[in-house]
Amino acid sequence: MKYPMEERLIWFKKTLVPIKDAKIMAYSPTAQFGLNVFEGIPCYWNDKEQKMYAFRLEDHYNRLIKSATLLQIDCPYTKEQMKKALEEAVNANEFKENLSVRQTLFIDDFGSWGSEGPTEMFVVPTPRTLNSSEYKQKGLKVCVSSWRRISDNTLSPRIKCGANYINSRMGQREALRNGYNTCLFMNENNKMSEGPGSCLFMIKNDTVITPVLTDSVLESITRDSVITIAKDKGIKVEERSVDRTELYTADEIFMCGSAMEITPVISVDGYEITDSEGKITGVIHDTYLKAAYHKDTQYEQWVSAV
Repeated sequence: MKYPMEERLIWFKKTLVPIKDAKIMAYSPTAQFGLNVFEGIPCYWNDKEQKMYAFRLEDHYNRLIKSATLLQIDCPYTKEQMKKALEEAVNANEFKENLSVRQTLFIDDFGSWGSEGPTEMFVVPTPRTLNSSEYKQKGLKVCVSSWRRISDNTLSPRIKCGANYINSRMGQREALRNGYNTCLFMNENNKMSEGPGSCLFMIKNDTVITPVLTDSVLESITRDSVITIAKDKGIKVEERSVDRTELYTADEIFMCGSAMEITPVISVDGYEITDSEGKITGVIHDTYLKAAYHKDTQYEQWVSAV
């Protein structure tokens, strides 16, 4: 990172400002109630080409707009304006490393949890080296949380909003308190759903298995990438409900997300996973990274030069 954190520029309310000068009103609906929708957009630096590539940018913006629609937040920005803001924020800091770019639509000024606007936007690029610790592990020790995942009838996990992540916080804090790296949630029907900011995959008998989207799962872009890559590799894929005890005898398990990428699980509730390094997991992860770095022409449509 060329500039220290306190001197980093972010895109905030239509202009570039030092991060320390980006102010949100204390009484705004965002500050009071977490009323915002966001995307964490992964960007990868291709050193050979000396270019930054955003991974599946169009899909991230489609989901951001969908989240705003479902939460009934006004969205005054087009996808072209969103991309321009991301490019300005990344290029202003002269980043030449992998990034996680937080792009957020938030409600500022006076209002309540029922407010639809006024909607503003900020874009904050952050080096991936500064991600949370659970996103830096080579293998995860996981527990099944006593907390249930939010459902479509309470606060839909389909909406990627700030307030939803308090549910993730409860499970993550429980996991850390009990000596695990992270957790997995069950849904209200006692089927497996996902982790805090990450989706769940298990592999049994050379079949990649993941919970269906209607089992309280975010419509994850990384999840979709994994499914596409697995099918392209000739690996059988099943989207179905998953029982807790199925995890204990899985051949491989991994969790995935924009921040986590694809990370093997080495144990669940103390049950060690048979292939903790993950033969199939490794093949999928290697292909995913080649695609994200613009090193695989088969997935060239997934990356956008920034």
